[in-house]
Amino acid sequence: MAAPSDEEGAVGPRCHHRPTAMLDVPFLPFCAFLGTLGLLCVAMVGTWCQHWRGGFSLDGSSRTFNWHPVLMVTGLVVLYGAAALVYRIPNTWSGPKLPWKVLHGSLALGSFVLTVLGLAAVFRFHNAQGTPNMYSLHSWMGLATVLLFSCQWAAGFGAFLLPWAPAWLRVLYKPIHVFFGSTILVLSVASCASGINEKLFFSLKNGTMQYKLLPAEAVFANTLGLLILIFGVLVVAALARPSWKRPDSDSPDSRQ
Repeated sequence: MAAPSDEEGAVGPRCHHRPTAMLDVPFLPFCAFLGTLGLLCVAMVGTWCQHWRGGFSLDGSSRTFNWHPVLMVTGLVVLYGAAALVYRIPNTWSGPKLPWKVLHGSLALGSFVLTVLGLAAVFRFHNAQGTPNMYSLHSWMGLATVLLFSCQWAAGFGAFLLPWAPAWLRVLYKPIHVFFGSTILVLSVASCASGINEKLFFSLKNGTMQYKLLPAEAVFANTLGLLILIFGVLVVAALARPSWKRPDSDSPDSRQ
């Protein structure tokens, strides 16, 4: 087979790189869009619980349960996604890494605190109403996500923030930490989507408000689920994009 001519070779690379250039989005506008989308998800889950589910309280009623979806979406999805993207900020690519480590760990810790409060809300509601705990796939998936999250945070704190962690341990654990970080976000999105669906099935079952009739609440909550899914997909895509990864400098990072 004959080798391609210079003219053919010149056309080939241009055709190959054109789609990449079209999809090249600057990080900061992408991050602004993602932040807006995250805030929209939080606003929508709050509106859903306030407008259709009766609001919020701490009396053990269904209004206590309403804290659960709000805190889970805010902590386990939106705030966790923000923590995951800290090292994609261009300002983190030079200079000391410790302040960014502290910010990453603090955002993850805040996410974990909100998540635990969300679990406490649903357990209090179930116990007050005499409803069994941990019987659905949603509850199993959610608890597994939180347990994995707690292990991830503790291991990351020990490996990357404690000064006596050896360099070889950081190098060994870093890809594991990154992998499970994305895995936890995927599980969080799946848990929230299944939880929204489960709540709609339980709540919309009478008369003209049946879920299968797609009332306004179902449309609103389904849209919320899709937006949460889009948010999670975009965060994972940003984490996987090679051009947005912090340049790897093994020795400065490990000797810091």
